[in-house]
Amino acid sequence: MPTALYFDELCLWHTTGEHVLIAPVGGYLQPPSGSGHAENPETKRRLKNLVEVSGLGRHLDWRSAAPLTRAQMERIHTPDYLDRFKALSDTGGGNAGHYSPFGQGSFEIAALSAGLVTQAAADVYHRRVDNAYVLSRPPGHHCLPEASMGFCLLANIPLALEALRAECGPLRIAVVDWDVHHGNGTEACFYDRDDTLTISIHQENCFPTDQGGAENRGRGQGEGFNLNIPLLPGGGHQAYLDAFDLLVAPALHTFQPQMIVVASGLDSNAFDPLARMQAHSETFRALAGRIKALAQTLCEGRLLAAHEGGYSEAYVPFCGLAVLETFAGYQTPVQDPFLPMLIEQQPPSDFVAYQRQRLETQARGLGWL
Repeated sequence: MPTALYFDELCLWHTTGEHVLIAPVGGYLQPPSGSGHAENPETKRRLKNLVEVSGLGRHLDWRSAAPLTRAQMERIHTPDYLDRFKALSDTGGGNAGHYSPFGQGSFEIAALSAGLVTQAAADVYHRRVDNAYVLSRPPGHHCLPEASMGFCLLANIPLALEALRAECGPLRIAVVDWDVHHGNGTEACFYDRDDTLTISIHQENCFPTDQGGAENRGRGQGEGFNLNIPLLPGGGHQAYLDAFDLLVAPALHTFQPQMIVVASGLDSNAFDPLARMQAHSETFRALAGRIKALAQTLCEGRLLAAHEGGYSEAYVPFCGLAVLETFAGYQTPVQDPFLPMLIEQQPPSDFVAYQRQRLETQARGLGWL
């Protein structure tokens, strides 16, 4: 079975209005010459284009899906939030939460974005595809049950997991979030539960600045089923590999999931305007290889990734291509033209060693060293 790529052009028609990076145009902030807002279609469109131009697209199973229904959304979101979001979407757009602007019709596009992830989860679990990547937009990992946040309008991955459980009954599922920002929305949806292991590897105090601490391990029945791995800014390639080997892999082995879902933010790359982590395309290739191998060992290869952040139009396509090549087991002729420079710009060895010591301390506290 091939790797499936879930995509719908309509997702790229979601608009955030006139912004510059994250701030609305007005006062002394003049309109942008290009697309403006950091969460714009170009990074996703260019990734999709590179997949096709590289030849990888011929080796993938391209799929779409139906949008979620209101009843499916209410498995995670409150009726009040959905009512407010829908009303604003129908009347020209607005902002239903913290840093989450949207335009006319974004409610329906968000329902489609979540629907793509939901269909992919069902197809992966039932072994209709080998593994899957969902090129969805708007993203979802910051969205709370009662409010949008951080460009995220619906909780795509939690909605997909609850739809799958509604169909199949209780399931143990792990979510590994390698977006550079803390996956606070996914964490909030499952913080009291022991059926979902939520893991977030993120730049410390990046966004949201007051969340994502290693001490936050879950609550009540969910105690021990949330793992935050905050990394120092500038940590680079090795910090991600050390975090995975010292913390992510032992957590997954302990939990023994029946399926693994990746919140695949690509914004830890060195060119991203909203973070400072110095990762590169080979970082994502290595992470994808590690998670794929673990899925084969732990859950018969049941693995999917849902696209989240990543705001460098020039560089996101090379990072995303590395993940998709690894999932598909097919190497294209594409060479990352930025990679030699980014390897030279990696942090010095003493900083790498200090970051590893922090991770070892966290792993030791959890009994894994």
